[in-house]
Amino acid sequence: MYKAAQNIIRYLSVIIICTGLGGCMVGPDYSRPQTAAQTDTGYFRLDKHKEDINDVIYNRWWERFCDPCTNQLVTEMLENNYDLKAAAARLLQAKAAFTEVSGRRLPEISYNFARSRSKTSFNFGGAGRFSNLSSTFSQDISVAYVLDIFGRLKRAERAAWADVLAVEWNQRALIHSMIAGVIKARIDITTINRNLDIARANTRSRQSTLNIVERRYGQGLVGPVDVRLARANLESSKAAKANLELSLIRAYHTLDIFIGVRPGLTGQFEENLPDLPDLTPIPVGLPASLLDRRPDVMAAEMNLKAANEQIGVSVAQLFPDLTLTGALGRNADRWRDIWLHETEIYSTVFRLSQPIFKGGQLRAQVDRSKGRFAELAADYAGIVLMALKEVEDALAAEQMLMVQL
Repeated sequence: MYKAAQNIIRYLSVIIICTGLGGCMVGPDYSRPQTAAQTDTGYFRLDKHKEDINDVIYNRWWERFCDPCTNQLVTEMLENNYDLKAAAARLLQAKAAFTEVSGRRLPEISYNFARSRSKTSFNFGGAGRFSNLSSTFSQDISVAYVLDIFGRLKRAERAAWADVLAVEWNQRALIHSMIAGVIKARIDITTINRNLDIARANTRSRQSTLNIVERRYGQGLVGPVDVRLARANLESSKAAKANLELSLIRAYHTLDIFIGVRPGLTGQFEENLPDLPDLTPIPVGLPASLLDRRPDVMAAEMNLKAANEQIGVSVAQLFPDLTLTGALGRNADRWRDIWLHETEIYSTVFRLSQPIFKGGQLRAQVDRSKGRFAELAADYAGIVLMALKEVEDALAAEQMLMVQL
């Protein structure tokens, strides 16, 4: 049995290696589509002396604000935010899907054991009817392998890996978006508190003004119109203060959602922001550098790569599949005989499957994959264009702020 197993394994290995060396992958190879960023023109709003193609990445960029409160809030958000937990779960799913697809390129090995017991009845004519009770024991190890002659499985593996990268880049984009949301909530709370201090001071001032006007009215120095105007100003100030207090409560609730706690549980923290330190300008670089720096752009490109590989998968389905199957085992009617050399059984099967007619389904799958690629290519170009707009907007805002200063 051992020698027979060696022969089957050797035979299958030779065929697998020969087929693998001669195999090919059908379908188009990926190339990055042309976008508005792939030009020699720099940003229109960028001063030439600031242009720098060196890429500087700050993994913990929020710490550059030198605010311990912000750092603590960001840490809590990274640990407790439910959107980030869902993104991490999506990444685990994508990695598991990749492992599953990759496993299809490997041989499938299984062990089978069976025991059957049957009773048959037959008639010997005049001798009467007899019955026979029999038992059968069998065990075998089977190996099945799909020869990926036209690269269908390899294309599917590449598509699954591109999906993993897309999910990972989306996760990074979400993390940065959430951090920015926490910082904005922190700044909003501080700003509202300062506006609230001003509103309270205005209310006290207008209350004092009303008291003075009422005394003067009692002395006959002013008319009732002045009293009504002072009261209206006081009520307006109180209404503004109430609106700010509501905005402050909502800002705290927004921050609670970010850090993953029940709205209303966040206690008061340091409401004053430290002075902004001198920040080294981050090199902007050329527009084309956005294609490798922004997580949302990278995620869109990974989705585009996956769609390109799916075209190859659908094209490969038009070609035949070759499956090799081998089994080695023993079969006997008694358990003690199953270990005898005479009970050895083995088999090898070569199955070639070629679709002939499926009502145009396979061609339709190819067309659908190409259409999906065209859709994602347009989405990718649009995302790049929007990224360029955001950079131009930020550069223009920086220039206008410098003018105001």
